Amino acid sequence: MARPAESELRVPRDRFPGWSVVTGSFIVLMTSAGLGFYGLAVYLNALSKERGWDVSSISLATTFFFFVGGVVGVWAARLITRYDVRHVIAAGGVTGGLALLGLGRVTAPWQLVVVYGVFAFGFAFAGLVPVTTVVTRWFHQRRGVALSVASTGLSAGGIVITPAAKWLLDRQGLEAGTPWLALVWVVGIIPFSYWLIKPDPAVMGWLPDGMRATPGVAAAAPTGTPFHEAIKSRFFIGVTIAYVLALGSQVGGIQQLVKLVEERTTADTAALATLVLAATSVVARLIGGRVVTSVPMTAFTAILAGLQGFAMFSLAFADTTTTIFAAIILFGATVGNILMLQPLLIAERFGVRDYPRIYSRAQLYALVGTAGGPLLLGWLYDLSGDYELSYMVAGACSGLAVLVFLASGPANEPEPAATEPEYA
Repeated sequence: MARPAESELRVPRDRFPGWSVVTGSFIVLMTSAGLGFYGLAVYLNALSKERGWDVSSISLATTFFFFVGGVVGVWAARLITRYDVRHVIAAGGVTGGLALLGLGRVTAPWQLVVVYGVFAFGFAFAGLVPVTTVVTRWFHQRRGVALSVASTGLSAGGIVITPAAKWLLDRQGLEAGTPWLALVWVVGIIPFSYWLIKPDPAVMGWLPDGMRATPGVAAAAPTGTPFHEAIKSRFFIGVTIAYVLALGSQVGGIQQLVKLVEERTTADTAALATLVLAATSVVARLIGGRVVTSVPMTAFTAILAGLQGFAMFSLAFADTTTTIFAAIILFGATVGNILMLQPLLIAERFGVRDYPRIYSRAQLYALVGTAGGPLLLGWLYDLSGDYELSYMVAGACSGLAVLVFLASGPANEPEPAATEPEYA
């Protein structure tokens, strides 16, 4: 990993920098999720109305976005082991901003696929792989709390940024509105990544969780399961398959949610839907970050997947504002925690030694669900003419994920670690 600037290699400050790292991570994820993960549902709705394109064709571009993002995430994991993680995040700020500038000028579905491919680079470089990696470097004992706070930025983006983006695009349209979104993306990522995020505690005279490093004593090497052993384990395979199913249901449900609510209620109510989903996710994630430290982690994830499945079935048949928002609240309670628990499960079982590579590989495999969910639900919508069948299938996928999680084994049973490092 590249060393920080010489000005940072001094006697450690009196205040532990780890929480500023969490704050910077929160802001970066708030921006990338608000305009990326949650924002895709807004762009789908706007493109469908302004361009008149089929939902399935727009969903195909969304699928391509997540596919490219998963592949680029593996590359990002390698980059952050060699270079300052802040440079990688800043590159995501530049790339994502350029993609949003191009989004308002697409005139054909194939152009949308190209723009979303570029956007995926920005989303991956300023997303969960680099951010969770830097947080796991700074926190070991309090990792659950730190990750829950940092990843709450995902939901905060849905509360603060996504409804504002929908309001802007509804009134100004894609061509006039997307340059403003590009500016928000750049300003919300690049300055904060350099100002608040610090790449590694050891080079700044700290140990994880706020302990001072002993001057003149080298920091202990990171411990954990080697990459090649981890990806062959029953736990990794089982949890990854379960996340394919759970994220396929979750991401597909989120990407179609604005259109579902707008069809069954009004445009203003649809804008409120993402806010309620994200707000519920914030509260639930902060609670989950504390609960997960005292309960079996895999079983907890399985329960959440089951509740998500129930929420999907409820959305399939909800036809009033009250029943729709009741289902959205339940859905939101599962969204944030399920996403947060994936890096926690990986770090708990396999340690921090090869965490970026193991987690990025898990995300790469899980993109089958992440990318396929929006495409499947969009195709089922075009086939049936409404969202009942789409969300019933999403619910069934979540239900199957419950069984796979339970068959994967506990997260706190470490795999045997080799004494010598292995390289791909």
